[in-house]
Amino acid sequence: MTEILVPVGFAIFIWWFSTGLILWLDRLPTTGAPWGLLLCSALAVASLFGLAHTADQTTSVGAYCAFTCTLVIWGWHELTFLGGWLTGPRRHALPAEVQGWPRFVQSVRAILWHELGLLAMGAAVVAVTWDAANPVGAGTYAVLWAMRLSAKLNLYFGVRNFSEAFLPPHLKYLQSFFRRRRMNLFFPFAVGAATLVAVLLVQGALNPTLPDGLRTGQWLVATLLMLAIIEHWLLVLPLESTALWRWALARSDAAANKEALLHAR
Repeated sequence: MTEILVPVGFAIFIWWFSTGLILWLDRLPTTGAPWGLLLCSALAVASLFGLAHTADQTTSVGAYCAFTCTLVIWGWHELTFLGGWLTGPRRHALPAEVQGWPRFVQSVRAILWHELGLLAMGAAVVAVTWDAANPVGAGTYAVLWAMRLSAKLNLYFGVRNFSEAFLPPHLKYLQSFFRRRRMNLFFPFAVGAATLVAVLLVQGALNPTLPDGLRTGQWLVATLLMLAIIEHWLLVLPLESTALWRWALARSDAAANKEALLHAR
């Protein structure tokens, strides 16, 4: 049982803590934000070397290291996006009368650089782990990329909850690209496909013939996918999705308010 609870608990904790940390860093005062980006950039580069170092390690330690390194790399992208450093060529709200294909094109333009950056970093992750014995890094990145793309498409097609609190003030214009409705036709397909993959990952992790390191990695990736599925359900259920990270949002908003008062004097 320990071989299941430890990786599952680790994945849940690092998902929760890293998300809160990114939200907190993106709301730092303007004097501190560049330092946060610089530190995170250095960690992302180090994490690429960490992935390359653990590519042929099939131990549990190698699985944890590859999983954590990939989350750090992904966190760098989240930080650059929410910080407004890497978004897209369109940086203003979309008029409500723009619909159909023009709305889709302008929605893509709003996040184009971010999406291209994710693809480029994904190629780098695949390159350093290609044909390696430890697939945890590539698998983790694939889950993060696929589920984040699915979440963006669901926001575009329409969901109940936008989680507006996650957007810092300089990105509030992105809400104009979202559509509010109880559910969309894409949502059941996306969640159903992700759930099927999660079941297959759990079945693989329960295989007693699998080496310990690969089993640990399977549990880490499966847990991350299940957390992403829960995040998808929070898009359509009448629940507050920001409650788990209120500590980060409250501290960062307080810092932002303090800075605003200082500038107003």
